[in-house]
Amino acid sequence: MEKGRLLYEGKAKKIYGTSEGMVLWVEYMDQVTALNGGMKDSMKGKAELNNQITSVIFSYLSHHGIQNHFIKKISKTEQLVRWLEMIPLEVVVRNFSAGSFSKRLGVEEGEKLKFPILEFYYKKDELDDPFINEEHIVYLELASLEEIAELKKQALLINEKLIKLFHQVGLQLIDFKLEFGRTPSGAIQLADEISPDTCRLWDLDTQAHMDKDVYRRKIGDMIPVYQEVLNRLNRLIII
Repeated sequence: MEKGRLLYEGKAKKIYGTSEGMVLWVEYMDQVTALNGGMKDSMKGKAELNNQITSVIFSYLSHHGIQNHFIKKISKTEQLVRWLEMIPLEVVVRNFSAGSFSKRLGVEEGEKLKFPILEFYYKKDELDDPFINEEHIVYLELASLEEIAELKKQALLINEKLIKLFHQVGLQLIDFKLEFGRTPSGAIQLADEISPDTCRLWDLDTQAHMDKDVYRRKIGDMIPVYQEVLNRLNRLIII
């Protein structure tokens, strides 16, 4: 398989076409951003860590019946994925209060929620990815009511699988965001990445932040934290 032309460059990844039309070549970048690009830095080693962590997690989810776009890791910083028509939504699942949820609702960080709370955000950089509801999604023709129900169903199932996975490596899954796309037949599948960039993870014993909040809040060095997450996942026989 040959790497094709650059199709898209985001904040953390470049997406290329390939000689096989329905397969994309993903290259992770040594770049970290936060606050919708308000913070941005080059960070050596980040691409390798996020690619490997995402590969491990997507392989775990595939093994447990979660359909997704991941095919295989092809280098320390690259992977192959199946093409999907991306749905411009971030689906956020919250198990504990933290971040913008705590700020918006005046809830102290770290409070365990009575049940997982799902939120939708419209992926639109020029609007700062606003929080939207299901009626907005239908109005904007981003997804149908039936597709919204499917997104919620899959997100909650993924949450169950990830809580179990991270608990086995001594981490609490506080909250996380997912992205989905449509296959050519219209089926909805998980896409993008799952890493400490997209999850809030706290150490079960110390409550230490093991995610991008280390960078966002300037409370430590991010690379050693991400390396520790990868080390813990690699020590676990998950499949």
